[in-house]
Amino acid sequence: MSPAKLMVKEFIISRTFDASRELVWKACTEPQHMKEWFSPKGSTVAVSTMDFRPGGSYHYCLQGPDGNDMWGKAVYREIEPPERLVYINSFSDEKGGLSRHPMAPTWPIEMLTTYTFTEHDGMTTLTITWIPYNASEDECKTFDESRDGMTMGWTGSLDQLEAYLAELQK
Repeated sequence: MSPAKLMVKEFIISRTFDASRELVWKACTEPQHMKEWFSPKGSTVAVSTMDFRPGGSYHYCLQGPDGNDMWGKAVYREIEPPERLVYINSFSDEKGGLSRHPMAPTWPIEMLTTYTFTEHDGMTTLTITWIPYNASEDECKTFDESRDGMTMGWTGSLDQLEAYLAELQK
């Protein structure tokens, strides 16, 4: 199993936080913290359960402002505290089975997600890299055409992470 064999460029987004790498790592790897920021603006994390080990998973439910639920799942592949986290992300059902994106039927079923955490002078840069995994040509095309939406979605989540980290440090 590998990233999409078709030529597709990774989506990469970074944010530098005024926080230690250890704190940013905890905020990205502990379910009680993920529940506070890991959702699009206006949504909340209604369910957040984690088995944090290679082969384990994070299963979550995002509840939108309209009350609709959207389930997701991350299956961890690499965990290198506090430097690197790699997982396969997908939409799921309530029981954790894979499912399609509820609003984009040609969105890739699986995404290879890599977080890297680098610290410099007490500031931590989180870089997120996303690429379709075992994707069809149509799925890769949808991914490539969705970069503005990915930027907007991740920016909103990272805004929430930034505010949450500031709260933790008060």
